[in-house]
Amino acid sequence: MQVYSASLRWREALIEPVSRECDVVRFLQGSGRPAVTAGGIGPVNLYFRLFLLQLRVRLRPSVGGRRPSLWDEVRTPFRVTLTDLDPLRHVNNGKYLSMLDLGRLDLMLRSGFWGAIAERDWYPVVSAQTITYKRSLTLGQRFELVTRVLGMDDRAAYMEQTFVRRGTVVARAVVQARFLRRAGGTVPPSELLEAAGASDRDLTVPEWVHAWAGATRISSSAG
Repeated sequence: MQVYSASLRWREALIEPVSRECDVVRFLQGSGRPAVTAGGIGPVNLYFRLFLLQLRVRLRPSVGGRRPSLWDEVRTPFRVTLTDLDPLRHVNNGKYLSMLDLGRLDLMLRSGFWGAIAERDWYPVVSAQTITYKRSLTLGQRFELVTRVLGMDDRAAYMEQTFVRRGTVVARAVVQARFLRRAGGTVPPSELLEAAGASDRDLTVPEWVHAWAGATRISSSAG
């Protein structure tokens, strides 16, 4: 009975929170369902990484000796596995997008922002993203995903996420995200700032990001 109780506490502390975070990954992808790949290997790999991320955040919540805010930079470590590879034996382009989800989740969990939006029944969705690839990653290589908020405007929040290996940029993405209410409607920037806490830096969106957002926007008249 004692062993069973200990196992139950372990499940409550780690496994059940992870199952809840799986929904977060789907929301960050802007989809109501996980990606499907041959044999279901893709989702398993994603959820295993999600489990490791949750465990790492619980065991080491601070960065540089303090808990980061949403406006800080967070570095999420990864290692290339067999299920990341395509037939050319380097990381499949689509795998980078799944790892972007985990980088954003890492930032929200460590900063406490995920808890704040969960209390308010809000959730994030990706409305646009662009990624540029510079180098390849191959089996067994370790790398980091650097995630930071670029700024906010009256439409969305904007992030930059960079894959780095040994100080060298591998790929870089720009992401536009919105926060929605489960009851319906979009969360305005003023309420997001209240939930996240004040920033000690300027959150004005750079002009090049505004230009990118305008160029990628799908008009309401599109089919």
